[in-house]
Amino acid sequence: MLVACWSVKGGSGTTVVAAALGLLMAATAAGPVVLVDLGGDAAAVLGLPERADGAGSAHWWADATADPTADAAALVRPVGPGLGLLSLGPAQPGRTAPADVGDRLAAALSSWESAVVDCGPPGPVGPALALASSSTMSLLVLRPCFLALRRAVAAPLRPSGIVVVAERDRALRASDVEAVVGAPVRAEVPWDPAVARAVDAGLLATRIPRALARALRSAA
Repeated sequence: MLVACWSVKGGSGTTVVAAALGLLMAATAAGPVVLVDLGGDAAAVLGLPERADGAGSAHWWADATADPTADAAALVRPVGPGLGLLSLGPAQPGRTAPADVGDRLAAALSSWESAVVDCGPPGPVGPALALASSSTMSLLVLRPCFLALRRAVAAPLRPSGIVVVAERDRALRASDVEAVVGAPVRAEVPWDPAVARAVDAGLLATRIPRALARALRSAA
């Protein structure tokens, strides 16, 4: 199962949603779950240091000779019981991803029973949109604001589901989001300062706030 989380506007909460989904899926899945970070912030959100060797998928993309399955698997490090993380790693100056990078990453993901992909910020590079379009579940993460909905309508990809980060006093509701985007809301996550505190303290990987876990269980 491949779950791709993506956004059309910065600050939507995509990385937190993807990390929490990975943790929740790992708690119930029969096999290991891999969180694939295409945005570069997943390790920080989970309270983990970056890899000391700086290795990540950005280096792997830029190496056209890398084996798509074995080399990607070697970059996965444990986060907790049942969950591994494939970090993005530092950018590779002067090097671009090969044309078949989407196929190569899809081949690597196919060797894992379950994976959650944080597709990164708006306008993702490399295989992010290709992975989202071919995933088992493509989840658009957005706040119910007019600007985000405008971008969602113009996006080249229609999601299979939406995760709404609900904020108090917004005029738009989940039903409005469904009607405009043309996809069902799979989860409605209430804005909760407890989530920000958990991320700031590096505790998300060990203690998911109840409101976040409760809201995302239907999408996990």
